[in-house]
Amino acid sequence: MESVKRLSSDWRYPTTLLCVYGFFSTVKPLEPFLIPFLTGPDKNLTTEQVNNQIFPVWTYSYLSVLVPVFLLTDWLRYKPVVVFQCVMLFITTALLRWTESVLAMQAMQFCYGVVTASDVAYFSFIYSVVDLKRYRKATSYSRSVQLLGYTVGSVLGQLLVSFDLMSYNNILVFTLVLTAVALVASCLLPMPQRSMFFHRKHSGQRAAEEGAKRQRGGSEDEERHSETSNTSLGDKGDTKEQRVEEDEDSEEIKGAASCSQVALQLWRDFRQCYSSRQLLYWSVWWAMATCGYNQTVNYVQVLWEHVQPSQNFSIYNGGVEAASNLLSKQKTDRSETVEKKEGAATAYGIGFTEVRWEQWGELALGGFSGLGAAALFLMTFAGNIWVCYATYTIFKCLYMLLITIAMYQIAADLSMERYALVFGANNFGALLLQTIITSVVVDSGALGLPIVPQFIIYASYFSVISVVFLIRGIFSVCKAQRIKKEQSSLNGRQSEICEEHKF
Repeated sequence: MESVKRLSSDWRYPTTLLCVYGFFSTVKPLEPFLIPFLTGPDKNLTTEQVNNQIFPVWTYSYLSVLVPVFLLTDWLRYKPVVVFQCVMLFITTALLRWTESVLAMQAMQFCYGVVTASDVAYFSFIYSVVDLKRYRKATSYSRSVQLLGYTVGSVLGQLLVSFDLMSYNNILVFTLVLTAVALVASCLLPMPQRSMFFHRKHSGQRAAEEGAKRQRGGSEDEERHSETSNTSLGDKGDTKEQRVEEDEDSEEIKGAASCSQVALQLWRDFRQCYSSRQLLYWSVWWAMATCGYNQTVNYVQVLWEHVQPSQNFSIYNGGVEAASNLLSKQKTDRSETVEKKEGAATAYGIGFTEVRWEQWGELALGGFSGLGAAALFLMTFAGNIWVCYATYTIFKCLYMLLITIAMYQIAADLSMERYALVFGANNFGALLLQTIITSVVVDSGALGLPIVPQFIIYASYFSVISVVFLIRGIFSVCKAQRIKKEQSSLNGRQSEICEEHKF
């Protein structure tokens, strides 16, 4: 029993279980071939039904549950939401396997929107059960294993489809088995005693910390001697201990903050964070670019289907997704209060560059956004599947490179709580923009445009982002250069005055 307790209290135990969960919940072999599956003989849905009626439901679902899930995640202390996420993922896969109608597929997309919104529990769990000095390792493991899961799923799907080893339906059954393994791992996760906002400190956590300090402090005899010497201090010592207990009680009361207190604190932090003009500009780009990126990634398979119909089984969607994941996915390392983003291949070099991003960053955002727009235009009009694959990979790499820079700049001067708030607010803004675009451009109840006009709009959208930030970047650089010249001339005049006084 003691060995079990010792194992569960070690940081490796929750990290390993979370990695197991993260891997098996992200291995989805059918995901790169979802459009051929839905429009093929298994479901007999049309491309218009999938594009204009089914896929928009995910965006609406994600937006509607994002804020409630975010608050419930912190209030329930992560683990229940992680388990709930896995259950919803299981239901999503089951609906995809055993139902066929448009209404059932819309329900499937709603469930998947809940799954996506619950990702916050997975990303936040590790910070509530691991010591500060272990954050970097634990976060690196949990992020990297998700990258591994996505990549393995894409490669596995490509192999199963290319060599005709499994039908689409059997691949879904296999995915259900993997999800069941993830569900078992989520149930075995320890229950955190604290959270970021509602439960900042818990008495059980404090007792555990005190126990760990005793183990590090020395033998039991030394502790008894220390207690005896403290008792001999008399009334002053008693008063000091009483004050400490009162402070701990008040701290515990603060930890169990009410919803109104948490909401008020979040609003204050929100106003203070976005009072920084530089953070505001970076956040605006983050929200706008993430909106366009999500729309592109969500509907790119429909474009591939338009370029090369599903009857041709030489498609390599899985291989392309695996390659783009390896080249563009990012892993997050947390070291004290600074988020260091290191994207595989493309974004890795950001941490080693000496560029003054506060001066040249907006110009970089505009320039690389323009390259992304060019890649989308080429993808839309090329009419060749291999050109589509190549430009899609380039587009993802460019976005991940830029979002890495943006995240680093925003997180540099923020605490973990405020970074989580800014991260959530930016993503909510992106999702709100995405919902507007989906409801107007994609949804069959509005314009319901075909896939090619959709991608023309997405490419034009990134062109607008590029122009806006190029203008803003040129203005910032010119302003910085003017200030530098004024400062140098002022320094020159001061040196001349000094020289005159010498003589």
